[in-house]
Formats: sequence, C-alpha cells, structure tokens
Amino acid sequence: MTKTTIITGGTKGIGLAIATRLAAKDTHLILGYLSDERAAADAKESLEQLGAKVTTVRSDLGEPGGVDRLVQSVSDDGPVHIVHNAAMIYATNLLSADMTTLSKALDVNGMSLLRLVRAAMPVLKSGSSIVFVTSAGAKVARPGYAALGVGKTLAEGLIRYLVLELAPLGITINSVAPGIVATSSVATMVGGEEAASKVLASAARMTPQGRIAQDDDFTGVVEFLLSPAAKFVQGQTIHANGGVFVP
Repeated sequence: MTKTTIITGGTKGIGLAIATRLAAKDTHLILGYLSDERAAADAKESLEQLGAKVTTVRSDLGEPGGVDRLVQSVSDDGPVHIVHNAAMIYATNLLSADMTTLSKALDVNGMSLLRLVRAAMPVLKSGSSIVFVTSAGAKVARPGYAALGVGKTLAEGLIRYLVLELAPLGITINSVAPGIVATSSVATMVGGEEAASKVLASAARMTPQGRIAQDDDFTGVVEFLLSPAAKFVQGQTIHANGGVFVP
C-alpha cells in the first residue's frame, strides 16, 4: 500500500531534507513549492532516484486555492500524512512592519495550517499524522523574527485545539522545532551570505553540543511522528536543537 505524504515547502532546505528521509519505493511525496521551478525539478529527480513517486505542485499558501491544489494531487488509497514546512520569510519587527505584508506572513506562517488540515479532511483517516515545522522563535522573542515567530505561535495554538477534534478520529498532530539549520532562508532573514555565516557560527558556539542542526537531527523526529510508534503522541512540540533552547 502506498503511503502519501504532502510536504509544503518540500523542494528545498528543511522540507527537502524531510522528503529525502521519507523517500522510499512505497511512498508518494507531494511537494509544494512557491516559485523555484528549477529546485522543484531537481528535487523530483533526486527523490525519484531513491524510489519514491514524486508530484511537485506550485502552490501559494497565501492565496485562495493554494492548499486545495496540494490535496487534489492525492491519488492513492493508502494513508495520507502532512508535513507543513512552508513559511513566508519577512524579516521585521512589529512596530516597523508593513501591515499588508505582515498580515500575509502571519496568514502563511499560521492560519495556512488550519486551511490545509480542513482541505485534507476528506483524505485523512485513522492512522494519518500531521507534523508542523515550528521553531523556538514561537516561544522566545527575537529581533527581526516577528512575522515568523508570531505566525508559528499561532499555528502551535491551533494544534492544541485541533487535537480535540482530530484525536477522536485516530489522527495525530504535533510539531517539530529544529535548531538553526544552514539553509538559504537564513541568508534571506539576516540580509546575505556573509551575515548568515556569522549567525551560523555564533549559533554553533552557543549550542551545548557545539554545532548547528544537521538534517538527521530533525528528520528522524519527523519520521517518528509520522509512524505508528507515535500513535499516542498528541499536541507536542519536540525541540531538536542540541540543548540551546530547553522549554
């Protein structure tokens, strides 16, 4: 039986790392992306070489119908899982933010989780699992991180309430918060590659284990939460950050 996993933001960075961990011959990966066609094509090719069936879907989660296009790509009878990783990067503080841009960022980074789950309800069933990729910034305020941090705080709140409605159906929903990961998003957030290198080096020094997060540090946690072994885990946020943040 084919296992289908929808991964938003699944063609680059953290999303692609998770897709690579999950890729197998009995897996259908539906990868959502915003605009980078080359990255989507490269991701599809690399994951198919690992044996997975791969469907890439161009989808703006901030626009009407964005989540529907992802769900419409489900074509298998097996269990359907969701990894919601997509995020809108907008480096800002609250008082200086453009309100239109901030509102869209909060929508994509927070409310899109609810829209995605609601759209997927016809294909979710007992045994399905949902994992949201969050961060420590949902709990600890950081300069310039408001659009992401507040959005992820909203999503974590939604998860707590969704447990009440999904758990009776046999569907799990949880979050994973990786430590800082060396992706292109870091440079986008801090203003360039040189600044990103300094941020990553500083993060490594501050982490008790002496390094930043690597793919296996968080992809294995996601894989666990999507597995039957986690069928009684609900509404949790698991921080895979080497101890730099311990809630």
